[in-house]
Amino acid sequence: MSRRTSRRLIAASVTAGVLALGGCTGSDDEPRSASGTGPSVIAPGKPGEAAETLSAEDAAKQRTDDDTPNSADIDYARMMIEHHTQALEMTELAPKRARSTGVKRLAERIAAAQGPEIDSMEGWLKTHGDKKTSGEHGHSDGNSDGHGQETMPGMATQAQLKKLRAADGDAFDQLFLKLMITHHTGAITMATDVLSQGNNIQIGEMADDVIAQQTAEISRMRDMS
Repeated sequence: MSRRTSRRLIAASVTAGVLALGGCTGSDDEPRSASGTGPSVIAPGKPGEAAETLSAEDAAKQRTDDDTPNSADIDYARMMIEHHTQALEMTELAPKRARSTGVKRLAERIAAAQGPEIDSMEGWLKTHGDKKTSGEHGHSDGNSDGHGQETMPGMATQAQLKKLRAADGDAFDQLFLKLMITHHTGAITMATDVLSQGNNIQIGEMADDVIAQQTAEISRMRDMS
């Protein structure tokens, strides 16, 4: 069961509790909220924390607003920044080395989409307590030593990148498409994983965009291969 599904089930149970308590009227023993305006709700605490009593209004707000990032969300943003950065390194080669106009235009579209996505994810990490800069994440200089690549599907190896940098014309086009299809497929895998394991709505929306955009681009690249 995904965390989002779990939250929906918890929300439904809290709602049922509110309705049940609300139906027990006419008794001086009826649970009241701190403000005395409605029934109270016992909300389970986080691991290691005691349960707390919330007003119906506060319980409703909590169940709809709690999209606190978890480790899966943080890891996704950090890794996808590096993943996207490698894609930009590959697209930067296309203007001078690609022969196909279609490959050049595709590279432009990928760069135009993934550059702003990197900015968005770096901003998200800073907002949610991650103070590392892009350089500290180990990807800004374009000379990654491969650290962490084993956890990122689709990443090209340094040997593959070296071969791409040395290729030209039709050879470049074919290798670029091959590597980028693999790269996109890996990004989709990562995005699919965070949709089932993450908790943050914004990260979920970013992952949805990656899946939709890169699935379409894979189809286009396969037609060009």
